[in-house]
Amino acid sequence: MKIRIGTRKSKLALWQSEWVKEQIEKKFPEVEVELIKITTKGDKILDVPLAKIGDKGLFTKEIEDAMLKGEVDIAVHSLKDVPSKLPEGLKLIAFSDREDPRDALLSCGKYTLDTLPEGAVVGTSSLRRKAQLRILRPDLEIRDLRGNVDTRIRKLKEEQYDAIILAAAGVKRLGWENEIDEILSSDKMIPSVSQGILGIEGREDDPEIERIVKEAINSRESEIAATVERAFLRTVEGGCQVPLGCYAVVVENRVHVRAFISDLNGRFYYKEEGVFKVENLEEADMVGTGVAERLLSAGGKKILDELMKCQ
Repeated sequence: MKIRIGTRKSKLALWQSEWVKEQIEKKFPEVEVELIKITTKGDKILDVPLAKIGDKGLFTKEIEDAMLKGEVDIAVHSLKDVPSKLPEGLKLIAFSDREDPRDALLSCGKYTLDTLPEGAVVGTSSLRRKAQLRILRPDLEIRDLRGNVDTRIRKLKEEQYDAIILAAAGVKRLGWENEIDEILSSDKMIPSVSQGILGIEGREDDPEIERIVKEAINSRESEIAATVERAFLRTVEGGCQVPLGCYAVVVENRVHVRAFISDLNGRFYYKEEGVFKVENLEEADMVGTGVAERLLSAGGKKILDELMKCQ
């Protein structure tokens, strides 16, 4: 039996797909796993902030099309890049153990967020990071930053920025942990939905491949956390880009959730934090939906409505 993995060509995407390949072959030596490299729209457009072109499916659509055509069998994604709604016929079939979900600050001078000089230039294209940075350090100059992890680090070393903020998971997976000057705590900088988790996507009509991948890869704890966070994302999304974050930590049958919705400048910022009992995926979905609905009622809906007017 052969399983074909559709993957982007970046160093991080290849690392992630190779890791999944190794896990499957270790658990099922009789299965051959092949990597099929695919270029996505997000890989081609590198000079425009994601928020301006709409980041839903930018890094997944071409790979999903290949799955639906039967050209590849599964896809390995950084789950934070996967839209809350998948194309008909596809589903998430497994969730990896979670790498560090937090954001990392890398700088030209061994700075932390607190010690960066006034007016320092910080690179990030994430609306979520920008909004929280404007609350934490309104004096900083925030500039857009695109490209793969290695490209972003190269731009920092060329001193195009005083500091950049990246997902700690990607930096660590590529072995560049020594480049990190500060890991930003999740109460200071709430992470992106499902940051640090690899999501494996497959076809709904491939139960045997789903069984193999799930047995080789799946973390129940990550699956519950991702279900909470993606339910939050699905409920908040209103057809526009909005700064938001949601982070769920699972301990036995309880989940600690921290989430926020903000306007683009961080002037209106709504946050909720709580601990909820979760026995199954259905309850996890309900928790994420409930947190989102409360934040929308608190003021998040007004932010969405204002953003929709600007489109």
